[in-house]
Amino acid sequence: MGCGKLKRFLVMVLFIELLVCSVVSGIGVNWGTQATHPLPPSTVVKMLKDNGIQKVKLFDADSNILEALKKTQIQVMVGIPNDMLYTLANSVQAAEKWVSKNISAHISSGGVDIRYVAVGNEPFLSTYNGTFESTTLPALQNIQSALVKAGLGNRVKVTTPLNADVYQSSSDKPSDGDFRTDIHDLMIKIVSFLSQNNAPFTVNIYPFISLYADPNFPMDYAFFNGFSSAINDNGKIYDNVFDANHDTLVWALQKNGFGNLPIIVGEIGWPTDGDRNANLQYAQRFNQGFTSRYLGGKGTPMRPGPIDAYLFSLIDEDSKSIQPGNFERHWGLFYYDGKPKYQLSLGPTSPNGLVAASGVAYLPKKWCIMKPSANLNSDQVAPSVSYACQNADCTSLGYGTSCGNLDVQGNISYAFNSYFQVNDQMDSACKFPGLSVVTERDPSVGDCKFKIMIQTDSAVRIGSVRILLFVFLFLGIVL
Repeated sequence: MGCGKLKRFLVMVLFIELLVCSVVSGIGVNWGTQATHPLPPSTVVKMLKDNGIQKVKLFDADSNILEALKKTQIQVMVGIPNDMLYTLANSVQAAEKWVSKNISAHISSGGVDIRYVAVGNEPFLSTYNGTFESTTLPALQNIQSALVKAGLGNRVKVTTPLNADVYQSSSDKPSDGDFRTDIHDLMIKIVSFLSQNNAPFTVNIYPFISLYADPNFPMDYAFFNGFSSAINDNGKIYDNVFDANHDTLVWALQKNGFGNLPIIVGEIGWPTDGDRNANLQYAQRFNQGFTSRYLGGKGTPMRPGPIDAYLFSLIDEDSKSIQPGNFERHWGLFYYDGKPKYQLSLGPTSPNGLVAASGVAYLPKKWCIMKPSANLNSDQVAPSVSYACQNADCTSLGYGTSCGNLDVQGNISYAFNSYFQVNDQMDSACKFPGLSVVTERDPSVGDCKFKIMIQTDSAVRIGSVRILLFVFLFLGIVL
């Protein structure tokens, strides 16, 4: 090969590498805000940039968060909560007003790079009993019309993040996949609408839930290290449940005439606490396995190209509903204070692992614990612990959790301290009748950390209300 040809060849190789990197780099993250003490938006945005995260998915359209994302070149998916679907489905004017306030204003005033509007969040979960089935598609249509009217129809796309339970397979093979029978016709209408508007299908896939729901689920099939009993589906080999789940959707789309519809993985991740299979080791194994495949541009057997995906989630949320399980508050790559939980490389921009939040201020180093002289048999113990856990976060207690090895007094102390910290260490938040005392000695034991909350103004008002309720509760008990 001549020198000139060699140069052209090397330039072509470099161009192809740059093209591939531009497609697959910058994995996204979900930024949830259901926390008693959320980090300031500016702090979180700096975290995103420090970690090379180029895409973020939100669950609402918080103006403070969008303001912090101005001129950052971070691509944004803005969310519309399910409780807004009825209004948006029944009023074009409401949809236009929402788009004007939450999309147009932020794009025009400061260059927030909004790419998608997520209309609803998993609205067809079976636990909702069909509540949102009649409003999701009309809300999608009205938001799309409002975007077009605002001149943003080509720039901002609508989608609806759906749980993977909207499709299913009659066997263990993806090729037997189709949409769920009870919503099949509705799904075809939604998919057709997305296709007509060049919009993607967004799906949330959770291998952890497969393991959580079925104690007989093969552990290795949940990860990406190879599964000895791989499934052969007409020559397509599946050695992990993510690929199989994803391609069940691909088959469902293909069977109904939408085989080329783009797919976004809206949520994927692994929790670190609240269940015996939710721990740091498994989370690191799963998220690094998925991220490495993502960065390598490796898709699935049915979609071998690069995947568009958002890890779930960025930061732990200590006030999320735990109805699905105690693990719900522990999906973060980072703890509540922005500290990384484990080593995770998100690519060339973070070769040395995750970068912690900077400038985080904490409350003083003091904890509320059970008084050493307190009587464990006191009739005040049960209602005190119950109240503390109902109004704070005790999801790190229990079998297989990070604090699962505490003794009875340790469990009580953990509950008391959680309530104390959520309420900004107010003196009155450590007044469990004859049971509690404030200490400056860290009661943490091994992997079980008794947290100190960060300084924010977010919980002061709520905390004051809780304190009053607490006082009234125990006045009633004492009297």
